[in-house]
Amino acid sequence: MDTYLLPAAMRELPPPWQDLTYRRSQALEALALTEERREQARQVLRACLPDRRQSVHDWDEELRDFYDDRDDHTLDEADAWLTRIMPTTSQVTRERVAQVVGAWADIGIPTVPESPTEQWVDRVAAEWAASVRQALAHDAFAFIERANTAGLLNDGEAEDAALLAAAFVRVGVAVEAAVRLLVSLGRPRGEQALMELVRDDEVQDIRPYVRFRLLGLRRSVYEVRARQVTRDEEPLLPEGLQSLPHSWQNDFGWDATAPDSNSLAQARSALEACLTVERVPDDAQMCSDARADCSAIAEVVRALMPYPRLVTRERMNEAWRECQSLGFEFEGINAACFAKVWCKKIADRVTAAVFRWLADLPQGGGAAGEKEPAVLSATALWAAELAERCARRGSAVEEAIWFLHRTDDVPDSREALARLAFDPSLPATTRNAAQEWAP
Repeated sequence: MDTYLLPAAMRELPPPWQDLTYRRSQALEALALTEERREQARQVLRACLPDRRQSVHDWDEELRDFYDDRDDHTLDEADAWLTRIMPTTSQVTRERVAQVVGAWADIGIPTVPESPTEQWVDRVAAEWAASVRQALAHDAFAFIERANTAGLLNDGEAEDAALLAAAFVRVGVAVEAAVRLLVSLGRPRGEQALMELVRDDEVQDIRPYVRFRLLGLRRSVYEVRARQVTRDEEPLLPEGLQSLPHSWQNDFGWDATAPDSNSLAQARSALEACLTVERVPDDAQMCSDARADCSAIAEVVRALMPYPRLVTRERMNEAWRECQSLGFEFEGINAACFAKVWCKKIADRVTAAVFRWLADLPQGGGAAGEKEPAVLSATALWAAELAERCARRGSAVEEAIWFLHRTDDVPDSREALARLAFDPSLPATTRNAAQEWAP
């Protein structure tokens, strides 16, 4: 007796949903976005939703790698056998999968054993059934998203769609399509669902992706806050930084700033101010997520406080709470420590930006047409000491040392490089960077 691989609800789907060939996509594109069809799409999702978490194994990825450099259609032929023998959901059975596996062996698919075992057939059967769920759910979410974009969903439909999308994310099926629908639903319904998902341990493996899409929805909230004045708020950065006009969105870059007496004085003031910002211990364990995803924290802080003058106690506390709502679990730090960590990071970024700008100043000609020594060398008279101090405290080390190298025609810079290169109390990375350019 043939063994069905899909539940009855999926086997009995109406057209075009039961079609597993390319014709389904064509039919769905032409399908009117009526209320009846929208309900049908949600019914497809209910039918496809598994009762436990799935792991859709990309069983053909090995084949794709194998055929990357070959100009033939063997892989396409292998894929075609699945829908050729099982063109509808009612025909997805173990026996038909066994037929496909036999056909694969006959045409020489390299990852298929010559005599496939029962276990091998069972594995392919399970993966094909999961792939069918994935494909149908993807198309159903896309259909509903089209309807939402057209403004056709009523409140009840939107609520139902959001619940279904969240459920699919939790079981790991059609995740990207489900999250796209939640983003399309927007605020508050889609945003609330994403907020709940990003804090759910069931989605821990895809949390960075969910968080990334959620940040896209939250960005407008941050921008509104960033436009508000800092009346009665407590500034966290020294005055020499608060007056900087450069934005974190541009990495505090000074590229278009002319090297006149005012800008050079401002650069010096900024560096001196950065040296007064408290250094905190290494923040490698600031969050329990993978460190790569901690860039999301930076995005929140940067969006709420794009300019140094906006870095206040109140906004740092908001950033702290926002990051917690985004599912970050901080280890061993509170809101006050969080603020210190990010004030240090901001100061380091400003320091790096200033030294990059100074290092790129022209070697010859006066500042703003004045009869002064070469602009770059002239800055070393006051900046060499600051560069050495920054490098010693681990702030913008590469940029500070590069500036010293660029101005090594000045004795102060050469001597600073030599001290940094051979000071055993400094980290090896700092010494090595200085030794590369030390005279």
